[in-house]
Amino acid sequence: MMLNITATGPQSALPPVIVAHGLFGQGRNLGVIARTLSDTRRVLSVDMRNHGESFRDDDHSYDAMAGDLARVIANHGGTADVVGHSMGGKAAMWLAVTRPRTVRRLAVLDIAPVAYRHSQHGIINAIEATDLSGVRTRSAADAALAAQLDDPGVRAFLLQSLDVKSDPPRWKMNLDVLRAQMDRLTGWPDGGAPFDGPALFLRGGDSDYVDDSGLAAIRSLFPQAQVETVPGTGHWLHAEKPAEVADRVASFLNG
Repeated sequence: MMLNITATGPQSALPPVIVAHGLFGQGRNLGVIARTLSDTRRVLSVDMRNHGESFRDDDHSYDAMAGDLARVIANHGGTADVVGHSMGGKAAMWLAVTRPRTVRRLAVLDIAPVAYRHSQHGIINAIEATDLSGVRTRSAADAALAAQLDDPGVRAFLLQSLDVKSDPPRWKMNLDVLRAQMDRLTGWPDGGAPFDGPALFLRGGDSDYVDDSGLAAIRSLFPQAQVETVPGTGHWLHAEKPAEVADRVASFLNG
């Protein structure tokens, strides 16, 4: 089973760039990064398993997700630069520490190779509690979701994964599996070996996802890591300062 892929940009002497989104997202969430890179590079924006238009599966482990990315890379030359945010960042890191020959350069957005204590069950509960019957527009869906979620930024992000043209509207996520696998998603697998290739870690200046323990884990597994902070941004730094984040990622991958 292969992931749904949106391919943009020209073939070049450099390997393709794989772009992997976070939990509850889809490939187009990192669209500004993909568009910036596709000026000169082949970019493959993927829908991760159980998201978007990709296949549904009961296994949503990082080993399974890294395996999906490895198959995409194998079908596009055998080596790639990989960019990942949050869940996609963890999948990209796990790919690098378990299959290092597939990754030339790694860029990770606001996540560390550690287990987190938070859960996203609340978002799943909010989605499932939202009545979308009779909803025909994204603004109407936003109003319905607002009864469950106050944060307009989170709602805007989630609504990118709602097919309002479906009757009734359809969420492009396998919520049952994501709920069942939440401990794996917030965790970090045992094993892997340090990745000696170039790696860039961008963290949001207002985010707590990459703290001192996360930095220590990054240094341990990615000894060549450059860690940079994007001030004035939270966990969705690529949505809050898209041009700056895209330029930093492109400069690193093309450097």
